[in-house]
Amino acid sequence: MKLYSRRQTLVFSLIAAVIFASAGFYAGIKFNSNKDFKEVQAETMPENLNLTAQKNESIAINTSANTDYSQAEAQNIYVYASTNESVVNITTETMGVNWFFEPVPVEGGSGSGSIIDESGLVLTNTHVIANASKIFISLYDGSQYEAQVVGMDPENDLAVLKFDPPKNIKLTVIKFGDSANLKVGQRVLAIGNPFGLERTLTDGIVSALKRPIQNDKNIIIKNMIQTDTAINPGNSGGPLLDTQGRMIGINTMIYSTSGSSAGVGFAVPVNTAKRVVADILKYGKVIRGSIDAELVQVSGRLASYAKLPVAYGLLVSEVKRGSNAAKADLRGGNEAVRSGIGRYSSVFYIGGDIIVEIAGQKINNITDYYSVLEDKKPGETVDIKVIRGKKLIDLRLTLSERN
Repeated sequence: MKLYSRRQTLVFSLIAAVIFASAGFYAGIKFNSNKDFKEVQAETMPENLNLTAQKNESIAINTSANTDYSQAEAQNIYVYASTNESVVNITTETMGVNWFFEPVPVEGGSGSGSIIDESGLVLTNTHVIANASKIFISLYDGSQYEAQVVGMDPENDLAVLKFDPPKNIKLTVIKFGDSANLKVGQRVLAIGNPFGLERTLTDGIVSALKRPIQNDKNIIIKNMIQTDTAINPGNSGGPLLDTQGRMIGINTMIYSTSGSSAGVGFAVPVNTAKRVVADILKYGKVIRGSIDAELVQVSGRLASYAKLPVAYGLLVSEVKRGSNAAKADLRGGNEAVRSGIGRYSSVFYIGGDIIVEIAGQKINNITDYYSVLEDKKPGETVDIKVIRGKKLIDLRLTLSERN
């Protein structure tokens, strides 16, 4: 009996040792598993997310163990929370006539804009406020204020508005980014008021850069940002943002066969807007350079009539004596030609130079001319190529201010 008892004791001891070892092994697995979970959870949060700034800006992101936000989702939440109050809804009134031919206010269009200064300056598109007799700015809290136009730049479809907020209201100002270093594939977000649904967030990527896009006024806007971010009617004038919440573009138009988002939207680069806004605030308009000469667009019909060597470019009709163009030896025509009928007719001169290139860019028509000089200032010097007779001649010309 004593021998059996010792064996039994030995067996029980071995079983107990195995049980305790197993318990320790599983406890170790559980501990390591918790550690790994915390590390993975930390990796899902953006590295550049400033939690202190989030708290100050009342950004409600749950960072507990139950949070299921991915890095992209957390960034979207941050961008929206920190930026949406700087986006305004813009509505307009236009003047119409009633059955008695009396002028009456009529509801106009709507769009979006961004607050760019605490004094109440708002950046938007020109077409958002086109033909408006009254303009209204609505803030995130529903308050509405009448706004005035500070200045417009139809060539880039940009406008600056001004409203007077109450002194007890502190406006949220949008942050300006840099559009010079954008990359195709970069993630971007848009906040706007599509179909009147205020402060709607959409996201996508930069799908192309430096697109020259012709708007409905036959004006070519250079260097547009193409994006697949959903942009619908009402988004116009609102900001295109990077993942830090900085404005890198102004949403302007879509390419669509149905009138709604078709996966291709276009935004004016913010660096263009910076230049435009600076001029508008200083001069009330954008100051641009120009060739101070009377120019006529060459067509196939004109080329055939005047026996021109090319059927494209700009024919120099007249050059003012003493002008920068005259100093650069640009030459006008010497044979008068009448175009049009009756009071709609005009006279220009053939036999002068034909401008075919400016600053290294081919000039096919007057639209190309305005596009090339869009970002040029008076006093800047440009190289131009002209056809004179049958020769191609290089000239260097100082630009004058465009009227």
